[in-house]
Amino acid sequence: MSGDSHRVVIRRKANHQHAHHGGSWKIAYADFMTAMMAFFLVMWLVSIASPQGREGLAEYFRTPLGVAIAGGDQKSANDSAIPANNRSSVIPLSGGDPMRTTGEVRRADPSPTTYQQSQTETRDRQRLENLRDRLNAAIERNPVLQQYRPQLLVDMTSEGLRIQIVDDQSRPMFATGSAQVAPYMRSILREIAPMLNELPNKLSLSGHTDAMQYSSGERAYSNWELSADRANASRRELVAGGLIQDRVLRVTGLASTMNLIKDDPYAAINRRISLIVLNAATQRRIERENAAAADIQTGSAQGALEGAAAVNSGSPP
Repeated sequence: MSGDSHRVVIRRKANHQHAHHGGSWKIAYADFMTAMMAFFLVMWLVSIASPQGREGLAEYFRTPLGVAIAGGDQKSANDSAIPANNRSSVIPLSGGDPMRTTGEVRRADPSPTTYQQSQTETRDRQRLENLRDRLNAAIERNPVLQQYRPQLLVDMTSEGLRIQIVDDQSRPMFATGSAQVAPYMRSILREIAPMLNELPNKLSLSGHTDAMQYSSGERAYSNWELSADRANASRRELVAGGLIQDRVLRVTGLASTMNLIKDDPYAAINRRISLIVLNAATQRRIERENAAAADIQTGSAQGALEGAAAVNSGSPP
């Protein structure tokens, strides 16, 4: 029985139909769309970025991170504060981006001319302050000046050392309504004149009056003329006391426009002579203004002469 049995072999016919390839191309397409989305996102960010931001972005791609970390040519100015043996560290000691330059401020070294001018102005102010101290000491030491101490005001201003001689109700500096110098005023001016020669600085003299007007008002002789005449009379007394003549740069009359006591324009203290030992900066400014005005006038005169010559020659100017 067993010898007569046969082995049963089942043969299955293979199916040779090709499968649909639907997986690989979808993955490639998804990668492509992702890259395109990232590209357009970058383009949008670049379009809305500030010029400084675009410059920083360009610097990032222009300077590879490895070069910056290794201490290449494009290094932050803060690297000078990092030890040389630590500059190759991946984590900078400052905690910031080693390529970042935004926000770094460099203080420019002053030019030699600016530094020299600053030093000159500092020395000039020190000389004026020393003169102020010597003048105050002389007032306390000199019996002639000491008796007039309440009428002498000495202080520093933006223009230089200011010495003001103010009027007193019982002891006026000038005769009423005139530029005739009173004897005590003459003594004060002639006592301080030699001290003003100690510095090469120029002087400015200003005359001030109170608000009392002349009966003729501003049409004839007024406080403007009176204040200017009193300032010039003070200049003559200083020169008589020994002041070098060319030290006076400016003599002006300000009438009652600059009162010490604004609430009482008729107060006696408003009548005063203001003498300023000019600092170097103010002196240069006044001289430049005068030089500029002279240049303008010279140019106008030259233009007028050229125009007249052109008219006389019959040619257009």
